Amino acid sequence: MIEEIPPQILLGAYAQGVFPMAEEGEILWFSPTKRGIIPLDEGFHVTHGLRRAMRKKPFEIRMDTAFEAVMRGCAEREETWIDEAIVASYLRLFELGFAHSVECWDEEGLQGGLYGVSLGRAFFGESMFSRKTDASKIALVHLVEWLRGGGFELLDTQWMTPHLRTMGGIEVPRARYLKMLAHALRDLGGASEAG
Repeated sequence: MIEEIPPQILLGAYAQGVFPMAEEGEILWFSPTKRGIIPLDEGFHVTHGLRRAMRKKPFEIRMDTAFEAVMRGCAEREETWIDEAIVASYLRLFELGFAHSVECWDEEGLQGGLYGVSLGRAFFGESMFSRKTDASKIALVHLVEWLRGGGFELLDTQWMTPHLRTMGGIEVPRARYLKMLAHALRDLGGASEAG
């Protein structure tokens, strides 16, 4: 039987700025000294090339219709931190309404997407993947639009990558991140302990 992380432990960790990754069958917990975020204001940047690609509407965008398939798409790489325990844990969060996927579909099926965890006014982006050009970037643009529409304040990407930097991603020191996180979770009150 796969040992999943109990939802209250997982959500409690996110509320404290900590997230899990699996390595060789073991769950490790991280709180980077520099945290990757994507500003949800004018700091978010869509390149001209990506705007052009989006105008052609290469994908149908759906949310939460293939959460597990997105997770497994994200795990399709030589080195992955997404093992069966991670899949089971986040599927449970999805069933409880705390995890979401953004999916790019075409006539050949699921071509890319991303998933993450929603808590208060914070969204914790976990992973993204592309089987066709720009699919993960287009999913990210739609995620940002959805978060802005929902009054979210924080889009956490955990680590910073060159891919995310091109879209306005920045790194902030852990102390600043924790202040931003506390502000985004302020309406939860005692729920920040995920009780």
